[in-house]
Amino acid sequence: MYAPGNPDSDRLRDPLTGLPGIDAVRARLAQWLADGAQGGQDGQSGQGRQRATVHAILLGLRRFDAVNLAYGAPAGDAALAEVAARMSQFAGSELEGPWLLARGSGGNFLLIADEACSRERWQLFGEQLADAIARPFAISGGMLRLSPRIGLLRGLSDEDAGSMLDRLGQALAAAQRQQGRRLVWADGEATRPGRTAAELEADLLVAIDRDEIEMVFQPQFSLPDDSLTGAEALARWNHPGLGRIGASTLFGIAERTDHVAPLSRHIARRTLEQARHWPGHLRLSLNVTTADLAVASYAGELSQIVSASGFPPERLTLEVTEQALLHDIHLAAETLGAFSAMGMRIALDDFGAGFCNFRYLKLLPLDYLKLDRSMVDGIASDPRDLAVLRAIVAMAGALGLKVIAEGVESEAQRMRISDEGCAFYQGFLRAPPMTAKAFAVFASSEA
Repeated sequence: MYAPGNPDSDRLRDPLTGLPGIDAVRARLAQWLADGAQGGQDGQSGQGRQRATVHAILLGLRRFDAVNLAYGAPAGDAALAEVAARMSQFAGSELEGPWLLARGSGGNFLLIADEACSRERWQLFGEQLADAIARPFAISGGMLRLSPRIGLLRGLSDEDAGSMLDRLGQALAAAQRQQGRRLVWADGEATRPGRTAAELEADLLVAIDRDEIEMVFQPQFSLPDDSLTGAEALARWNHPGLGRIGASTLFGIAERTDHVAPLSRHIARRTLEQARHWPGHLRLSLNVTTADLAVASYAGELSQIVSASGFPPERLTLEVTEQALLHDIHLAAETLGAFSAMGMRIALDDFGAGFCNFRYLKLLPLDYLKLDRSMVDGIASDPRDLAVLRAIVAMAGALGLKVIAEGVESEAQRMRISDEGCAFYQGFLRAPPMTAKAFAVFASSEA
């Protein structure tokens, strides 16, 4: 869950990315460490919250100055905004506890999380985050590839925020110096070998066979009446050795081992099977991946899965991100058009993250724009954020599209999006993601 920074620090947000600065990180780290120490003194939760649950990543872009020289400052700004958006999306997908993302100097970004996980799990998180940042993206004049370097840290029980940031800085500097290494641990030790690609491939195949891929459901609500309208399905892998792995890392592993298609089809079958017993007015939102849209036969394959499940296609929404459209926009438009003809609805997900290509609004058979959480975060306190939201809703209305707001975590945000004309929302204000069984109980209580 995203953790807003200190209000005073948040006023000093970076105008390019909208992220808070390092002062917000210092304040938040100090708060987490103090809360952990107090928990131990009070004897809560056994031994209390251990400071080792505070994890951090410092990400830097290697040779970033060359981007500005080769493509110009606007391209450099676009790259920084894209990195901020990808890191935010990745953290939101992978982390269960509170987290905060901030921008440092130049091409540096700092992510902190109050997350209970193993050293191996945090290293895998870092590896997959680096992969996500390294994927090419479109800029004026071509495709840009970035080269991220990462310092990793697990907080020690006897250090303060300043010590953590110093150690992270040293780790990133070491990663920048060493050829061929993207990750360096802040404690100065060599990176421990994680599971190999072959081992992860075997793990994933076994996980599918043993049904270790769990689906959780993020409830969605209508505005202004706050009634339950459905849920977005999210995949989680309960790895026996690494612990809980979120959707971004899960599909990153599948992509590296060439198992995206089997995984995607498995998730669709399991999700539709669990949702077919929902009350008839509730909708299901299912995410479509880049690999799905790159296969010409995907429309036929998914339609067969939907038909076999018994779930009505007119109650299914497919969510697609801009990143998933980069491979072949015309094939994507054709595939999504086929789904639309079956009665399914289409949502453009993470709208407002990075630099959106408005051409997609013309080419795709869209029904919804789904706002990225960064578009909602500051609307209750920043007039500029509210003005941007107002403009997006007005544009959507002119195109006949409804707006879904993601990441709503306060009543003030809910009131704003309702007043401005958003049709639906989801977020921790009303309900976190929950298991299929828990969602069934929740839906019954909302009936």
